Amino acid sequence: MDTEKKDNSKILIIIIVLLLAAMAIGGYFIFSQKTQIDELQQENSLSKQQLEDEYESLSMQYEGFKLNIKNDSLLQRLTNEQAKVQRLLEELKTVKADNKAEINRLNNELATLRKVLKSYIIQIDSLNKANEQLRLEKKEITNKYQEATRSLNEVSQQKQNLTEKVTLAAKLDATGISVQATNNKGKVQKKIKKIEQLIINFTITKNITAEPGERTLFLRIMKPDNDVLTKSRTNVFPFENKDINYSIKKIIEYGGEEVPVTMYWNVEEYLMPGTYRVDIFADGNRIGMKSFTLED
Repeated sequence: MDTEKKDNSKILIIIIVLLLAAMAIGGYFIFSQKTQIDELQQENSLSKQQLEDEYESLSMQYEGFKLNIKNDSLLQRLTNEQAKVQRLLEELKTVKADNKAEINRLNNELATLRKVLKSYIIQIDSLNKANEQLRLEKKEITNKYQEATRSLNEVSQQKQNLTEKVTLAAKLDATGISVQATNNKGKVQKKIKKIEQLIINFTITKNITAEPGERTLFLRIMKPDNDVLTKSRTNVFPFENKDINYSIKKIIEYGGEEVPVTMYWNVEEYLMPGTYRVDIFADGNRIGMKSFTLED
């Protein structure tokens, strides 16, 4: 009987040991499974977060490209694609991390969106190259226009200079100017009170470049007080954009050769002593000047 009890005790101990071992193995298995599940959940969470970050990055790339696009059509297409990225990102945020099917779908969508962006990058690069070529062509055209303008200005300036030289060369010139104060018998007088006429002689010099034809000569006699001797204040002629008085006017025929000219001023007014000046004008130019003195 004692032997049977001992055998039963041994069997019970073995069973307990086996149960404890099984429990230990089961506990370890459960712990291992839980650990794997936690790791898997963590991995899924990281995978979802990484996918969200990639969507955010893709949206920022679209935004960056939009800043440098001037083409309205292409800009609208980029805006539409960016809106699609944002919509899928919002959809991703509502998906659970362990929803493998949705995560994979959205991951595939991301791959498609990247391909679309790559195609737009190629278009943008091509457009930028075309714009750069247009910019270079515009710059070249602008430089050619500026060069042509400079050349035209130089030609115009040369033409103007030549015209001025021709005009200057064609200008008449009065030389040998002399003034005689005489009485009514033509005798030279030194006293102002005996002077009845002023005789002005001069020569229009030879100038083959001057246009032949009639010339109107204007002569001004300036008194010591800078007033002009004139028979009428309506006797004026244009000079330097204004009308000025003249003392004597005479029309001559000029053919390019020397022409002697004599002009007369009949003294009918009081003449003060001092220095007088004779100015001679033709074709809008002052062509000669002479000072003379009358004594009291």
